[in-house]
Amino acid sequence: MSASITLPCPAKINLFLRITGRRADGYHTLQTLFQLLDYGDSITLTVRDDGQIRLLSPLPGVPDQDNLVVRAARGLQAASGCKLGADIHLDKRLPMGGGIGGGSSNAATTLLGLNHLWQTAMPIDALCELGLGLGADIPVFVRGETAWAEGIGETLQPVEMPSRWYVVIKPECEVSTAEIFSHQQLTRHDSPIKIAAFLEGGSPNSCEPLVRKLYPEVDKALIWLDQFAPAKLTGTGACIFASFADQASAEAVLAQRPDSLSGFVARGLQHSPVHQLLQSN
Repeated sequence: MSASITLPCPAKINLFLRITGRRADGYHTLQTLFQLLDYGDSITLTVRDDGQIRLLSPLPGVPDQDNLVVRAARGLQAASGCKLGADIHLDKRLPMGGGIGGGSSNAATTLLGLNHLWQTAMPIDALCELGLGLGADIPVFVRGETAWAEGIGETLQPVEMPSRWYVVIKPECEVSTAEIFSHQQLTRHDSPIKIAAFLEGGSPNSCEPLVRKLYPEVDKALIWLDQFAPAKLTGTGACIFASFADQASAEAVLAQRPDSLSGFVARGLQHSPVHQLLQSN
């Protein structure tokens, strides 16, 4: 059998993040709005007959068996009983430790793509359950819609957002999500808000004050970007973003960034292109 497909792995930003509590298992409950972007990694999946899962593009410092892409593929094999395997090649553009969902999006695209190629016919809800076992951000990429999220990030409600362009900036550091969520100084008891309240007046990121304190590079980047438009942290960082009405305005700001900052411009998406591509294949 020979079948191969190349699919995108879109990035996301958190337009806000409120931490509303902490569960007995250590996970934090939260509210956020995941905005999908038209920029990200891409992944090529090729079916193997021998059941092996081979990652052809290992990530430095990440053993293959720990890579979310490999774990997602093996999880789908086990859940579906599929005897096929896959060669996986990841074309990585998104920074690690950035808070823009690179690894989670890679895993979600792997689940969706292999479910298609292997013809395992797992429903989206089941793929979301598989993904949630690997990471709280994976279900939003599996469902593939910009969405309001609650719980630990898995309770999703699609939200239509106005079309915006985003400048996403990566400071010269990586932020450990585990460090931020376990830190004693993190605010953990924000009162929940309604979707309408956010759409009317916005909301901050509960992690931002702590991240700014622990990572001076993030603080400096936010100060720089805030000159042009309100700058915010996405997730636990390190990436930050600001939104603009059109591509030209966003590109003009990105062009002025200091040499120490990398970044990109992306348009907000309502729907992930992964589902559209799979429907046409």
